[in-house]
Amino acid sequence: MQENDEPKIDGDGLTLKGKISGAGQAILGEIERLAGVITADPLAQQEGEFNVEVGELREEIESDLKEDRDSDE
Repeated sequence: MQENDEPKIDGDGLTLKGKISGAGQAILGEIERLAGVITADPLAQQEGEFNVEVGELREEIESDLKEDRDSDE
C-alpha cells in the first residue's frame, strides 16, 4: 500500500504547515528568548527575538497572500 504524501491544500490554497509556520516560529522564538534570559545568554535572547520578528513577518506575508488570492477570485 502506498500512502499519499502530497500536502493537503485547503480552500485558501495554503497547507496546514504553511498556516502555522509563522505562528510556530514566533512562539518558539519567544521560548528561546525567555530561555536566554533565564540562562543569562545574550546570544540566545537575540536569536529568540530574531525568530519572533521573522515569525510575525511570515504571518503578515501569509495573510497578504491570502488577501491577494481572495481578491483574484
